[in-house]
Amino acid sequence: MKLVHIFRSEPVPDVLKLVEILSEGNETTRFELYGDEIDYDRLVELIFSSDKVVSWW
Repeated sequence: MKLVHIFRSEPVPDVLKLVEILSEGNETTRFELYGDEIDYDRLVELIFSSDKVVSWW
């Protein structure tokens, strides 16, 4: 299953552990919304090509 994790801010260790658990056995991509240059076209592509999307706020 293709899974994408979208992070609004830098994840804390507890969130990273949850991401690791959810990602087991899946093809996983991380997308970070924090930073200087955000490729929104790539984000849309990832959302529509994935089976599941998890947003971490």
